[in-house]
Amino acid sequence: MIGLGTLANTAAVIVGGILGLLLKNGIAKRFEKILMQALGLATVFIGISGVLKHMLVAENGSLDTQGTMLLIFSLVIGSLLGQWIDIEGKMETLGIKLKALAKVKNDSRFVDGFVTTSLIICVGAMAIVGAMEDGLTGDCSMLMAKSLLDFVIVVVLAAAYGTGVVFSAIPIFLYQGLITLIAALFGAVISQTLIAELSFVGNALVFCVGVNLVREKTFCVANMLPALLIPVFAELWRVVMH
Repeated sequence: MIGLGTLANTAAVIVGGILGLLLKNGIAKRFEKILMQALGLATVFIGISGVLKHMLVAENGSLDTQGTMLLIFSLVIGSLLGQWIDIEGKMETLGIKLKALAKVKNDSRFVDGFVTTSLIICVGAMAIVGAMEDGLTGDCSMLMAKSLLDFVIVVVLAAAYGTGVVFSAIPIFLYQGLITLIAALFGAVISQTLIAELSFVGNALVFCVGVNLVREKTFCVANMLPALLIPVFAELWRVVMH
């Protein structure tokens, strides 16, 4: 069933968030920082490994690099576009509206929890490639594996940030669901090259998310999200030129 992976992922985020809220008072304050640092460090290495997997190639018995210009153009142009649109500001505004809807006025970390968790679970190779595989072939195995990972991540984040984390189920449902729908409708024109390049740029953003968990607000990751559009434009250019 196409879309099952996204439904499972959304459910995992909701259940993990609720469980994290139940554990919130059971985790001592002094453990919160070290848990966030550990989670951030793991995210950093996931991002680095994904980027290096695409960049490093073995040629004639030595290591070489590829995709450098794509990464530079994607991050620079995408970041400028995102800064102009002010995606992060719009996400924070949405978080404020959801906070009012949830009637938790005294929850000072609601917006941070919503934005941070949304970025962690939406950005990255598994979200993009998994949703594409779900739409192209109906294979949701990658999203099922991601659901388990997100469940653990969300439990920790909900225990640290609170109620806002649970509402990150909304963007993950819309984001992955949209990618799955596009893949299902236009699968015939989606190449493996495009999937690999999206994964490449996505993992660079995962690295930035990880750094933000270790050192708060180092990167405006939300404003860097349009970087994922550059590989799409590059693919369209290749199609037109051929």
